[in-house]
Amino acid sequence: MGMAATIRIQEADFDIAREIAALGQGRTDVGAVVSFTGICRGTEGSEPIAALTLEHYPGMAEAEIKRHADEAMARWPLQGLTIIHRFGRIAPGENIVLVVTASSHRQAAFEAAEFLMDYLKTNAPFWKQEESARGNSWIEARDHDDVAAARWTKS
Repeated sequence: MGMAATIRIQEADFDIAREIAALGQGRTDVGAVVSFTGICRGTEGSEPIAALTLEHYPGMAEAEIKRHADEAMARWPLQGLTIIHRFGRIAPGENIVLVVTASSHRQAAFEAAEFLMDYLKTNAPFWKQEESARGNSWIEARDHDDVAAARWTKS
């Protein structure tokens, strides 16, 4: 069976269990499925957060994420992957992003999922605005996220 990549950018929430099941359905070559779900926190440091609002450029965001999904499938022996990223207003406790990777072996599934999340956290074309008692403010990139993403750069 060929590799399957599913990439969706959507406003609606997603069902994690259903997405994991769909990736492995009818497959006997999958020995490991790794999933990561990013969830909106209710605080940033000690500051309460009311919500995050995520914006993106439709079309461009999907193409950029697909480019990195294709790279993951070229670098690791994956049987498939799913990336779902939400946009719009997201309240604390709600899902933001889901990455699921499937491979014959766990190491490839773990590494590919980490690679994809590091990319999504640092370079995916999304803009995040934080809503708090102090007002709304755009979230800047964080150095520790850039350091995490840099480990995947081929030299």
